[in-house]
Amino acid sequence: MGVEGFEGQQAGAISLSGFFGLEGKVAAVTGGGSGIGLAAAQALAAAGARVVILDRAPVAAEVLASVGGAHPADALTMDVTDEAEVTARFAEIVARHGRIDILVNNAGLAIRDAAVDLSLEAWDKVVAVNLTGVFLCARTAARHMIAAGQGGAIINTASIMALSGGGIYPNISYQATKGSIVNLTRALAVEWAPHNIRVNAIAPTYVRTPFIAPLLAQPELMARIEAMTPLRRIAEPHEVSPAILFLAGPGAAMVTGHTLAVDGGFLAQ
Repeated sequence: MGVEGFEGQQAGAISLSGFFGLEGKVAAVTGGGSGIGLAAAQALAAAGARVVILDRAPVAAEVLASVGGAHPADALTMDVTDEAEVTARFAEIVARHGRIDILVNNAGLAIRDAAVDLSLEAWDKVVAVNLTGVFLCARTAARHMIAAGQGGAIINTASIMALSGGGIYPNISYQATKGSIVNLTRALAVEWAPHNIRVNAIAPTYVRTPFIAPLLAQPELMARIEAMTPLRRIAEPHEVSPAILFLAGPGAAMVTGHTLAVDGGFLAQ
């Protein structure tokens, strides 16, 4: 996305829109129907972007309306593991809106089984969503960005489990795929830098969303997680979305290949 928004500005005179403004940009958010994805869609829309939510399940009208912003949000159903469907949906975004500037790769899956009990079928399912799906969406978005010649920003959702061995409970397929996203992010950032496509990731801690509903139902487990977090609490979705907004916008024009932890200090210990 280059340095647009900064040209001609003096130190001390830079506006917030110069850092975060996304007017005229088109942003796609996978897994955007709830949780972190929905919060990201709302933040991007508030910054002026035209947002398209991509979710495996149809997005309810009231959820879509909650995105807000100056432009009505759009929604398309898409399975990130289906290459043909990914290709078709991204082509549809470009056909409808003329471009794609930002991709938030947020769709994810967790099957919390011990490694010795985890079936190959379950392993493959998590890999398909968390790693192959991220690659397919990033590759497809980048093809459109390269063809347009206007650069872009891709933000992948990793996890604190991408940078930690865990130890709280078994979650091997999730940890392995999220760890892979960190290095996939680095590699794509290097490969696509000549096209001015920035690729970064976020590594959130536990966030109060439907994704961790089984954990939220276990008070003793949540107490352990909070005790392991220096801020002594888990995150809310709206506390993660500003990091995505930063990485998507012109204020991060020199940031690529980076994984930004949003973790309440979890990884600092």
